Amino acid sequence: MLLFLLLLEATLLWLASGSYHPFRNGFYYNHIMNDEGTEQEKVVYFNEAKLVVETPKDPVYSSSGANVTLSCRYHYEPDLEAKRKIRIKWSKLRDDYTKEQDVLVAIGKISMAFGDFQGRAHLRQTDRREASLVISDVRLQDDGKYRCEVIDGLEDESDVVDLRLQGIVFPYQPPRGQYRLNFHEAERVCQEQGAVLANFNQLFQAWSEGLDWCNAGWLADGTVQYPIRQPRKPCGGLHLAPGIRSYGPRHRHLHRFDAFCFSSALRGEVFYLDRPAGMTLEEAKQSCLDAGAEIAHVGQLYSAWKFLGLDRCDAGWLADGSIRYPIAKPRANCGPAEPGVRSLGFPSKGRFGVFCYKER
Repeated sequence: MLLFLLLLEATLLWLASGSYHPFRNGFYYNHIMNDEGTEQEKVVYFNEAKLVVETPKDPVYSSSGANVTLSCRYHYEPDLEAKRKIRIKWSKLRDDYTKEQDVLVAIGKISMAFGDFQGRAHLRQTDRREASLVISDVRLQDDGKYRCEVIDGLEDESDVVDLRLQGIVFPYQPPRGQYRLNFHEAERVCQEQGAVLANFNQLFQAWSEGLDWCNAGWLADGTVQYPIRQPRKPCGGLHLAPGIRSYGPRHRHLHRFDAFCFSSALRGEVFYLDRPAGMTLEEAKQSCLDAGAEIAHVGQLYSAWKFLGLDRCDAGWLADGSIRYPIAKPRANCGPAEPGVRSLGFPSKGRFGVFCYKER
């Protein structure tokens, strides 16, 4: 019977996926007449008790490849001692505020995960009032807000918990130059660099840590924005305070900008290889393969620079055909006075070293 109910829940979720239905929480009646004939608000609970769902108010932090638990508990006011037949539903709120993404539904001890969460999400119920979600092998796209919904017959309540990945935001331009990417191309190039399109919270965090970039780029919600710490004429003008400049939502097919990508901590290492005469791009790729590795992506180089302190004043090839080098300790003849990943663009020819990546 439980399996049947669970399959019915999954079927209803699938049938509803074609259109967006606004979420309404709780069941109550308003404007009930009192004995004096005047209106007053009154809440009627079907179970004669208030269902309360609680999740952490502070963000939960994790990193790519880790396991994370999103805590969720519920209780009744006043308490109900009798055992209840509870359904639990976890969903992920999308960055663009479209229909929520189904993560997991459960009835009793039987649960079913959906989409990319299959095989990675399960429910933790150490007691009869817990409904926590455990996500294993956390991925970059798991970052975001999750809703824990507890359903008891006709009454349901929910709360939201914020999962944030520790990572780094980096601006990206393709070899063709500035402002050449529509939204879908921006998504693709970030994925090709071992990253995903950044969301606003990630860009804001990067700005608060010092990111200052005058070229506008796509974010995951389809808006175009850019972070400015030092106001200047070409970047919105001198009269505007430091902050995130926004062009708002843009047409995802017609409009073209750069991209802000987000990468998290690595599960391997980035290292540098060189030859006395340098290497072409194809020779560089082969050298990494010969070392039991692969040529590194841009996102991997940025992550190694931020989280592992990678510091190398030698320019090297990356998988996208660009030449870059990471500087954690600025010094003479190694670029500007600030730490960062330096870029020499996309040379059509030349011989350089190479940055390789190897999984642990």
